[in-house]
Amino acid sequence: MRSTVAVGGGRSPLSLVAASARHHMKTLVSLLCIILVTSCSFRAQHATKPRLRLTADGFPSGHATPEGVACDLARAWMKRDVSLFTNTCIQPIGSGSSRSEYEAFLTTNVARMKQLATNEAAFAIGPRGIAKLFAARHLSRERPDLSGYADDKIADVMFVDVESILRDGKRYLHRTLVIQTSDGKWYVHPAPETDSRLSASLNDESPSEREFSDAYEVLR
Repeated sequence: MRSTVAVGGGRSPLSLVAASARHHMKTLVSLLCIILVTSCSFRAQHATKPRLRLTADGFPSGHATPEGVACDLARAWMKRDVSLFTNTCIQPIGSGSSRSEYEAFLTTNVARMKQLATNEAAFAIGPRGIAKLFAARHLSRERPDLSGYADDKIADVMFVDVESILRDGKRYLHRTLVIQTSDGKWYVHPAPETDSRLSASLNDESPSEREFSDAYEVLR
């Protein structure tokens, strides 16, 4: 059987049907590719986020993340918990005057925390809760040179902005310097002003905008 050819050089009905089918097939394939790429991109982005379990107050804790130790520093002052404070802070590092100043800072603040814990008049001093936590960031203006801290086994330096609610109801944003050691654990350096080699430009960084929950897969 011969196919009918349209008069005047036109295309046959069968060829028109075939062309239409090919067009729809191309459109379908294109749509499937777009869906596949979007899905893979979403899954890849989702998969790259580390999992993070929160404590009862809705924020992280512990040495596994920079945000966790930053929150623990705030909790130590909330609870006047010397043990949590000393466990959260990095041990004296570096050398010379910066190390001596840091050691003096730790001694002074441990004594102050003990005093606040036994002083009823100090109830209105310090934070009473964490209001907002931002994702950890690297110093962008001047990255610290870690070559001089080989003996201290420092692997990384970042900072975390934590907004606390003070006992008088006001809010306070604290920029916390955090340090990762070679074993993967994070610690707070509560006195960055004692070591300009690590904290240069810390207070010149722009305000944080990305909240911690955007950087992790939060487990409820």
